[in-house]
Amino acid sequence: MNHTITILGGSGFVGRALVARLLAGGHRVRVLSRSADTRTRTPAGAELVVGDVFDQAFLRSAFDGADAVINLVGILNERGDDGSGFRKVYVELAEVMLAAMQAAGARRLLQMSALHAGDGESHYLQARGEAEALVRASSLDWTLFRPSVIAGPGDGLFCRFAQLLRFAPGLPIGRADARFQPVWVGDVVEAFVRALDDDATIGHSYDLVGPEKMTLAEIVRLTAQTKGWTRFVVPLPGVFGRIQAEVGEHLPGKPISRDNWRSLQRDSTSDDNGLPKLGIAPTDVRGKLPEILGVAA
Repeated sequence: MNHTITILGGSGFVGRALVARLLAGGHRVRVLSRSADTRTRTPAGAELVVGDVFDQAFLRSAFDGADAVINLVGILNERGDDGSGFRKVYVELAEVMLAAMQAAGARRLLQMSALHAGDGESHYLQARGEAEALVRASSLDWTLFRPSVIAGPGDGLFCRFAQLLRFAPGLPIGRADARFQPVWVGDVVEAFVRALDDDATIGHSYDLVGPEKMTLAEIVRLTAQTKGWTRFVVPLPGVFGRIQAEVGEHLPGKPISRDNWRSLQRDSTSDDNGLPKLGIAPTDVRGKLPEILGVAA
């Protein structure tokens, strides 16, 4: 069935892939953005609607006639370190969005969250957890997706490490033994698409993880190996890892922040993979590395 779908965060890494997939499936897609500059990052065929996504009246208008709303808005770092940036993007936006959906009569919501949302001391995970609680308490037909780190061309994982390793002989990293379960972006997109028409997913959350658990050190080494580089990984003891995060907090772009360090204290893995529950065989991310990193076969 073809739908009219309004997407928040549709010009981001996952959003672009999802919008393209929905358009290919014959759906009408409305992408909301606070800036017309995102037009160049919005797949052709999608309608770009510019406005303030924190304005309930704007959202209500954008949700009129929508069969479903998809919220992909997210940040990994905030300005400062008091949690207010994360709360605005996740909690405050969720409050405005849910009220606007109720006012517009839009009932179906697919919400991006994060693995272990609400756990630990990370402001990021705590804000994700608060947003989840708001969604769960609503009377809407919601489905939550909780991925581990998402891998794909242009990602913030392998591609980010490739940038850091490009001119460096090695990389010192704190919590080198932290474990992740990278999930292929195409599998995440497929999970959203399948849930769209499956009423059995309403009121449920799905952990989305890949088939392999990798340490942070392994992820860095795999990045270098795929690029054909000889690079060293230098695991840092806890105290030096915290110092690295403190320094990174004040560097442009925050290559690592205090809150990243807090998040790293909780492994991003799950033994309850939602992909098979949705009929999706998890993709081997290791085999996708040449594509992710732009290395010719």
